[in-house]
Amino acid sequence: MIKTPYYLIDKQKLLRNLEKIRYVREQSGAKALLALKCFATWSVFDLMQEYMDGTTSSSLFELKLGRQKFAGETHAYSVAWADDEIDEMVENCDKIIFNTIGQLERYEAATADKIRGLRVNPQVSSSEFIIADPARPYSRLGEWDASKIEAVIEKVSGFMFHNNCENGDFALFDQMLGTIEQRFGHLLHKVSWVSLGGGIHFTGDDYPVDQFCARLKQFSEQYGVQVYLEPGEAAITLSSSLEVTVLDTLYNGKHLAVVDSSIEAHMLDLLIYRQDAKMAPCEGEHRYMVCGKSCLAGDIFGEFNFDRPLAIGDRLSFIDAAGYTMVKKNWFNGVKMPAIAVRQLDGTVEVVREFTFNDYLSSLS
Repeated sequence: MIKTPYYLIDKQKLLRNLEKIRYVREQSGAKALLALKCFATWSVFDLMQEYMDGTTSSSLFELKLGRQKFAGETHAYSVAWADDEIDEMVENCDKIIFNTIGQLERYEAATADKIRGLRVNPQVSSSEFIIADPARPYSRLGEWDASKIEAVIEKVSGFMFHNNCENGDFALFDQMLGTIEQRFGHLLHKVSWVSLGGGIHFTGDDYPVDQFCARLKQFSEQYGVQVYLEPGEAAITLSSSLEVTVLDTLYNGKHLAVVDSSIEAHMLDLLIYRQDAKMAPCEGEHRYMVCGKSCLAGDIFGEFNFDRPLAIGDRLSFIDAAGYTMVKKNWFNGVKMPAIAVRQLDGTVEVVREFTFNDYLSSLS
């Protein structure tokens, strides 16, 4: 038995999402790039690269990871590039997407031999959280003035729009794409490729995927552009879990269970958005607040039901633990970092990475 805590990536579950991505690629003509900001566990890239066209990044390190570990195209994006990053960026990318006209013009000469794009902010989004809303007031993410973009249109061959955030509503996606066409349609005719970013939950069970494909194909044909999608969560949703063990139980007005993990250290995105972790199964008469072992008072995974009282040594499994988890894990309190295990397509489970005190030591100085 593998010692907890550990992240478990199930390739069979991952494959369900990848097959839907392949279907969308085939039916719509769109290309799909893995968004490394969401998921960068390269031990399963061998499978993912068979169903996707490459990667897209948010930094130089992500860019280099995509180039080294994932076959296909490598797109380079950053909110702001630094002067000392440009040479390596150019060396490792196929396409560069600049966040602003200022950055585009600053590095115009250095990127003259590369395919260049510009991020465009359509000023509408599906985000329910202002912290994640790219169209929030005073947003720094992309250019919004069509006249300014038109003035530099000869310097780029494509655009990137990223305004979907956990959007499982096709009608809303369609509406926002219509807004993009209304505001920037005259410029879309002047480029050869358009990325519609990530955050589109088209691998969900009830998503109208054929309507989605038809809309993408219509958009591509109308403007004569190659469409790119940048799935992150859509690629890995429900494919992984965080496996933990109960270390202690107590009662303080509620039944509490402390596990050998920490939501702040190992599922930080949930803490940021004040969301509970998910657990399966979660049925029964016995309800517990499951807590992390760090000293943060609010280190709480959530409240869950069980079919019997919890005991020290019980194993628990938090599901849907791939997106924005492993990429955000940290050494808060020096809590032991979860190992990473992969359930291969044949059902065998392999531990692909374990972390030790020396990893903690080397993360500081």
